[in-house]
Amino acid sequence: MSSSRTLAVNGLEMFIRENGSGPLVLLCHGWPELSYSWRHQLTALADAGFRAVAPDMRGFGRTSAPVEIEAYTIFHLVGDMVALVAALGERQATIIGHDWGAPVAWHAALFRPDIFTAVGGLSVPPPWRGRGRPLETLRNEGIENFYWQYFQPPGVAEREFERDVNFTMHAVFSKGFSSATMSQFLQPGFGFLGDPALPRPLPPWLSEADLVHFVDSYRLSGFRGGLNWYRNIDRNWDLTAPWQGAQIRQPSLFIAGGNDEVVTGLIGSKRVKDLEKVLPGLRGKLIIDGAGHWIQQERPDEVNAALITFLKETR
Repeated sequence: MSSSRTLAVNGLEMFIRENGSGPLVLLCHGWPELSYSWRHQLTALADAGFRAVAPDMRGFGRTSAPVEIEAYTIFHLVGDMVALVAALGERQATIIGHDWGAPVAWHAALFRPDIFTAVGGLSVPPPWRGRGRPLETLRNEGIENFYWQYFQPPGVAEREFERDVNFTMHAVFSKGFSSATMSQFLQPGFGFLGDPALPRPLPPWLSEADLVHFVDSYRLSGFRGGLNWYRNIDRNWDLTAPWQGAQIRQPSLFIAGGNDEVVTGLIGSKRVKDLEKVLPGLRGKLIIDGAGHWIQQERPDEVNAALITFLKETR
């Protein structure tokens, strides 16, 4: 069974879930999720002979949430994972991330290959630093309704999500980025969650008890910490200038759902096609037919099998 505790990490109080013993594997969740999102992987990886650790990331759940927006850059997020490895008494780890946790994992491998000896990303391909700041590029292309843009003004998205946290989590998990009810592009007159009149049934892979865990946690923490990650998108572009064109050379793995708009859209599909340009050590690319964005919760058996194969090959 997984256990939990809180550690002092990089100036934060970081809540973690952990299971097993053996080579360390860090599991980084995305937005709006929690360490609980890795519940299926914690047990499976432990049973396969690994020490699996999933933190509530900076600003989420029971981990500290600094007030300053500038405290959520990619340097802070990677720094947390570097410090977590040390706090766990280890020197090296494999790092796996989903959604926003994937860029954390990719950049951790890029910045600190001495610590992160293998890397996996779920749902979000590795970074390829473009020619300009992402938000500026969107504006220059005449795009004004992308969800990144909606998340920028402090308080706007928070008000929408915190008005009814139960509805918010139903809406987010019912579809993910795979249908008109939850798209990366906002519809006129609606916020990120879309038309509240549309039904939002729970998907079969999420129980009512699972949903209650997320709802109760976000009622306590609010949504600001996680949204502050998005408010550093352009700043992260500035900070990562020294790594322009750099490759991640460690053994790597990519997993995504075939119905996930993040990887089927114009930018995402090109990045998936060109994975080897950034990941010369790519060991596997698994696109799971019929799956959406919340891949490790939706299809745990397939995800676990791919992760365990990868981890055993790179042990």
